[in-house]
This record gives sequence, structure tokens and C-alpha cells, in this order.
Amino acid sequence: MTTADDLDRSVRTALSALPPGPGRADPDALLHPASSLSGRTALEIYEAQLESRHLDLASRWMQQQGRGYYTIGSAGHEANAAVAAALRPTDPALLHYRSGAFYCARARQVPGIDPLRDVLFGVAAAADEPIAGGRHKVFGRAELAVIPQTSTIASHLPRALGLALSIGRAAKLGVPCPWPDDCVVICSFGDASANHSTAAGAINAVCYSAYQGLPVPLVLVCEDNGLGISVPTPTGWLAAALRGRPGLTYLSADGFDMVATYGAAAQAARLARIRRQPVLLHLKTVRFLGHAGTDAELAYRNPAHLAADLAADPLIGSAATLVQAGLLTADEAVARYDAAGVRCRAAAEEALASQVLAGATEVMRPLAPRRPDQVAQLVRQAPARADPAEPQSLAQAINRVLAELLAQYPGMLVFGEDVARKGGVYGVTKGLQRRFGSARVFDTLLDEQSILGMALGGGLAGLLPVPEIQYLAYLHNAEDQIRGEAATLQFFSAGQFRNPLVVRVAGLGYQKGFGGHFHNDNAVGVLRDIPGLVIASPARPDDAAAMLRTCLAAAAVDGTVSVFLEPIALYHTRDLHEEGDMGWLAPYPEPGDQVPVGSARTYGSGTELTLVSFANGLRMSLRVAQRLAEQEIGVRVVDLRWLAPLPAEDLLREAEATGKVLIVDETRRTGGVSEGVMAALFDAGFRGILRRVTSEDSFIPLGSAANAVLLDEATIEKAAMNLVRGTEGRSGT
Repeated sequence: MTTADDLDRSVRTALSALPPGPGRADPDALLHPASSLSGRTALEIYEAQLESRHLDLASRWMQQQGRGYYTIGSAGHEANAAVAAALRPTDPALLHYRSGAFYCARARQVPGIDPLRDVLFGVAAAADEPIAGGRHKVFGRAELAVIPQTSTIASHLPRALGLALSIGRAAKLGVPCPWPDDCVVICSFGDASANHSTAAGAINAVCYSAYQGLPVPLVLVCEDNGLGISVPTPTGWLAAALRGRPGLTYLSADGFDMVATYGAAAQAARLARIRRQPVLLHLKTVRFLGHAGTDAELAYRNPAHLAADLAADPLIGSAATLVQAGLLTADEAVARYDAAGVRCRAAAEEALASQVLAGATEVMRPLAPRRPDQVAQLVRQAPARADPAEPQSLAQAINRVLAELLAQYPGMLVFGEDVARKGGVYGVTKGLQRRFGSARVFDTLLDEQSILGMALGGGLAGLLPVPEIQYLAYLHNAEDQIRGEAATLQFFSAGQFRNPLVVRVAGLGYQKGFGGHFHNDNAVGVLRDIPGLVIASPARPDDAAAMLRTCLAAAAVDGTVSVFLEPIALYHTRDLHEEGDMGWLAPYPEPGDQVPVGSARTYGSGTELTLVSFANGLRMSLRVAQRLAEQEIGVRVVDLRWLAPLPAEDLLREAEATGKVLIVDETRRTGGVSEGVMAALFDAGFRGILRRVTSEDSFIPLGSAANAVLLDEATIEKAAMNLVRGTEGRSGT
């Protein structure tokens, strides 16, 4: 059996052959004295299972018609309809891509929603599909509390934990939350994904949280079909790996048995809802029609295995239960199967005639909404300050503005490794927990994936998370939580869901050789190519405070996801040109002062050369500019401040003011910031002379060897002199 037609014939034959049951039963009665499953609910589950199966058949038919773009189906996993039936429609759900029957069953709990149309409009990439609007085929709908996920490797598990932890926290803080206080978070994933480091880390974090006595109302459902595309999962492995974890209740059920599956799911929901404890439901399933429409199962599975799966078809198991309970006859089971097929074909034909997204503007509309006027207005609502705005270091300014923002935003949280009692490795969060309490400023386990996942879930619960990643190098093992989860949510939900977020990251180099690569990382290219992500990189203390205000307000107003990249080497820097001049300190900005996203800052008004830089490069450039001024060379220095989006208009204006530009980029020559700056100037029509100096394409070594690969002032000054006095060509690098 390898085709949709084969599977369809198999189901019809098996349903027709079901032995007759007793006389007609009362649908409101329980199917079994030991079960809470009524006949009426069982019939609803069966209908959802039938709809899900026909959705898979229809998606393949639509592909044949040239308008079906997604064929990863749920055939064989229909037991998850019973899981949905055991939950409430207000329980937020983050679903595995084979949870189609769950979606159909959830839709049956909320009047006026047609799951067939929803799913098949997604398959057709229809512009009026109700969740992603033609941007992706996902299970999601706001009215169903189904949060869209595109994950294939369980990367939504950290977010699910974060949401479960944040529901109670929001209630404790009095912050409005879109989910009921007694809700349960449901999160499903596949058996192969359970082996991924993201899942392993998330499950460990679930256990870690529950072990400490934190409320974790979370039900994890592992839908185990025994295959990771073509690779078998070792028999017994998942049960051995998942059972007996501290703080996590393990339950299991065979998806062929509707009654047992519903019972296990109901027990899981009770434990999570009443005791606020996490539960893992290990659900045995099978998989039909291969991994996706292009997968030829016979290349790696033998006929005996395929036949065994057919015998375990959950549709047959559910129909047999209903027939033996006297709720259906075999003919009625077939008739319901056929009726679901007719409804599904009608929805498919409607989907074939639907409109698609019309252009880039429409496609990108929900990606990164920007309402700068509303952002500025929110910043101006900050309370007045009584104490004077004395000069601050970068670390002091960030600490002070975090306290200011915690006072302004009741739902703001500051958390990460060592941020609470210790106050951060560099003292940037010192005293915040003492002032605002452990519900708002707290330490986490040492796992960046879980830290970011907690933040993503917090945003869904109505909070404003400001997690800290201790060093930029530590972000790389978790950056998919930003790339694949945070940055995509508004895009794949057409703005209906969002995860407002400001990730503080200590990074960049120039720490006098301390710590080597892991404490001196300058790899920002992995962030700069994430669509819609805002990257702030303040160098000056006053800018840091004003920019963080902007990032928090943008998160609150637009759901913006920002990375706030703080140069470690400048945290406690006080001097600029000579020892004791205090030139790197700055007055704390007045309440209401903010820096619009994508706006640069210019120092000086020289007409011979424009230096463009950011972070540590700004300080070096200002020092070089003074030495050049002593030689009567007029220089202006532009601080980008924002690495994404780049301040293109400001760049062009300051470049054209001199006609000669030297980009001072402390990151790498390949994949660094200077490439984007050059492209922005070329795209804007700049026709002057353009050069750059950068650090080397190297990891940063330990000790004095770091100086061999990091950009220095001598290199900047030499390049500047050559550009001003030499006979440079029109453009180049």
C-alpha cells in the first residue's frame, strides 16, 4: 500500500467488514463504566478522524491539480483527535505537523469554524486562509487557541514550557493574559524529534522546573509512529528515555484504542490542570502515505511492516469501538466516511479557486510592523525623574534604564544566567531583583534554548520578556529560537499572534585577551539575515538607555523582536582620549528621550572624510578622528547604532557630505556589518569613494594574540590617511 487510493480502499473494505454490534445505544451514556468517554463525544472524535484522513487524500489530489503545495499528512496519527476531545478549546495548543485530527476535533468544539476549509486553503497557499494567510500551511487559529508552529524538530517545545510557566506568573503579577488562569498548555511532537537536542533540553527544563515546585501546567504528547522519515526509532527507546524523569508524569496509550487514548489524555489534562504538574503522554501511532507526497516508502520498508500498520489503522479501531458499543452500524461507519470525503472534496475545490498573495508587499505585511509614532508616544509616558542626570558608564546606564522600564511596564521580566542575586557577570543587573522581586527578576538554568523559549512563551502570555544571553558565543547554540520561532510567529499568523521580545546579549571583542573566543565573539552575521529582526548595538551610555526604551516600547506596541547587543569592553569604560578625561561617560537621558529604530548619530562636521562605525569601533574612530583633526583633516564619525535595519538615509546623507567613506567594522570581513553598509550605500546611489577596514576572518584567540586579528586604531588611521591624501579609485573594498 503506497498510494492514497490504496489507503482509501483499505479503509472502506475494513469498515464494511466490521462485525455487527448490539442494539442501538444511548449516545449520552458512557462507553465503558471505567471511562469518562460518552458515546456522543466518541462520535465527534470519529468524525474528526475521518475529516483528517480525507484532508490528506485531498491534499494529494490538489497536488495533482497543480494547486497543492503541502503533503505532509496526519494519516495514521488520528488518535490525537481524542487528545483534543479531552481538553478545553481554551487550552493553548502548539501542534506537531501530524496533528490534523486534533485540529479538526478542536474546531468541532467551537461553533462556526470549518477545519476542512482552514487546512485546505493552507495547502493551496490561499491569501484568505485564516491563520497564515497563504504564507505557510500550518495548524493554527486564534479562535481555537491553536498557536501556529512550523517546527519539524521540536523547536516549539521551549516556547510551550515558557507559556506554561508564564500563565501563573502573569496572574501573580496582575498582567492581563489571553489564556484562562486554569488552562493547560498542550504541545505535540514526533518520536524522531524527541531525540533532537532542542527537545532533550526542553524536557530537561520541564523536569528542572517541576522539580523545584514551580507550577508547570503542560501536557507534552509524543506521537510515536516509529519512524524518522526513513530511519526507525529503536523499539522501546522512547519509553525507556522518557519514563521515570523527575517531576514529569509519564503516561502511554495505543492510538488504535480510542477509549484508552481518551482516558490517558483526560488523566493527563487533570494532572496538569489541577495539580499544575507536567505530564508526558506517549501515544503509539502508525504512519500512512510515507513522510510526504514524494516519499517512496517501499524503498526502505518491507510489505510486512506496511500490512501491520494497516491492521493498526486508528480509523478502524475507532469505528470498531463505535459499532460494538451500538452507536453505529458498519454501513453507517462507511457512510460517515464517505460523507466526510464529499465535504472535503467540496472544500478542496473551493481552495483550488482561491486567490493567492499578490506581491512582496502583501507577503511581508505582518513580518515587522513599525509604528514609530506610537512607540515614541509610549516612551514619553515614562514617569518623571527626581534625581539629576549625572554622567553614567554604559553598564550603569543599562542598569538604570532596566529599573526605569521595570517600573513602567508591570509585565516586564528580566531573567537569565546569574542575572538576579549576582546581578550579572558584569554587574549590569545588580540590585534589580532586590527592588522588583523574584517574580520579575530571576535566575534560570544554564540553557540558552530554554531561556529564549521561556521568553517566547512569556510574550504569548501577555508579558514583556527581557532575557539575557551571557555572551554572544552562547547564543549560537540557541539562535533558532530567534530565527525559526520568534521572528516567524507574526509572519505565519498574519499578525494574530506575536512574541514581544528584547534579548540582551553581551558580546563583541576587545576585552584585552580575556576569555578567548567564547567571551570575545564578533559573529553577528547570523542575526543580520533574519527578516524583521531589530538589532541594536549602542556604544554610548546615553544611547544605550534611549535605545532600550525604544526596543521595549516597540515590543509592546508592535510585538517587535529585538536583539540588544552590548559591547562588553565598553561596559565600564570611562575615558575617551586620555586617562581621566571621563569622555566616555554621558548624562542619563531625560524621560521620554528615545532613539528611533534605524537612525544613526553623527559626531563632528568635517568635510574631508566620513568614518562609519558602531560599538567598540565608534570609540576607536572618535580617537582617530581627533588625531586627524590635529593634522587639519576634517572628519565626521557616524555611529550606526542599529545594525538591522541599517540607517540607510542617514548613511547616504553623511557619506555625500564628504564624498569619501571609510567603514570601521570590528566584526569580520566576511559576513560582518561592513558588507551591508557598502551595499546600502551602493543601492542608495552613492558614487563617492568607499573603503573599509575590518577584523580578520578568524575566531578571536586568547591573550595578546587577539590583537593580531582584531581591528586596531593604527589600521584605521592609516586607511583614513590613504583615503584622504591618496589617489583612491571610485569604489572598492
